Amino acid sequence: MRIGELARLTGVSPRSLRWYGEQSLLRETRTSGGHREYDDDAVERVRIIQVLFAAGVPARHVAGILPCVDTGTTTPAMVARLEEERTRLRAQAAELAATLERLDEVVVETRLRLLAA
Repeated sequence: MRIGELARLTGVSPRSLRWYGEQSLLRETRTSGGHREYDDDAVERVRIIQVLFAAGVPARHVAGILPCVDTGTTTPAMVARLEEERTRLRAQAAELAATLERLDEVVVETRLRLLAA
């Protein structure tokens, strides 16, 4: 499939898809006219990349994770890397939850002041 179709199917911009290719995250071939072409498995690969990026995993680590996805095998180092990312995300989630609680308190206090006025 061409880059436009992959972009449509994944919701990822062609520019990002080109960047994924430059970073060796996404395999592509070229037609004789220079157009990028992708295998059918590119849709799932882009979705995996997006999940990892949404989790805050840097591209250099995504590049190390994808070969394990491709082969279905993993290494102790890969498990450790994923566990580190999970721990980091949990800490971020806890921090966001605490911030949300503080914001809720401010909202309640502000409403009370508005009602008292």
